[in-house]
Amino acid sequence: MSDRVAEEGPEGAEAGGAEANPLLRSLKERFGERILAIEAFRGDATAVLAPAALLEVATFLRDEARPAFDMLLDVTAVDFLGRRPRFEIVYHLVSTGDASRVRLKLPVEEETPSVPSLVPVWPGANWLERETFDMYGIRFDGHPDLRRIYLYDEFIGHPLRKDYPKQKRQPLIGPGSQGEAGGQGGGR
Repeated sequence: MSDRVAEEGPEGAEAGGAEANPLLRSLKERFGERILAIEAFRGDATAVLAPAALLEVATFLRDEARPAFDMLLDVTAVDFLGRRPRFEIVYHLVSTGDASRVRLKLPVEEETPSVPSLVPVWPGANWLERETFDMYGIRFDGHPDLRRIYLYDEFIGHPLRKDYPKQKRQPLIGPGSQGEAGGQGGGR
């Protein structure tokens, strides 16, 4: 990914938005080439960063940035099937002091879809990272309990990947599955 500064978003964005945003400017100055791009559009601030910089940038945003981004609101992924890198991990952070928001994006290759876990920075990342792992197969290195959160262990694949076959049949488990006495299950 090239080092770019998006000064205009879709139609209607102000020129110079990213460089005019003090938070994005401070990230670019402090972390240099590890910030791959900064973008600002209609009040949304986004920093695209190298995955290796995630823990350091997140800790800075929580502890040193003004305003301090003390809440991790969401972790998700986007699958750009056919593009390299294929995935983007997206973090939404909020400052509860003044309701400021910033979005962090990390490009992730298909061959090794993993990034550092943010559980040491925001313990609430635990279930959010598990959801992203379950749905997309993205691994979070250092996560204390990385396992499926929605789907059962025998489920094969990751259903939010764009190449997941929508007609795929999954193994049946639980009441009523093959091997169960009577096949009716033992409901309450």
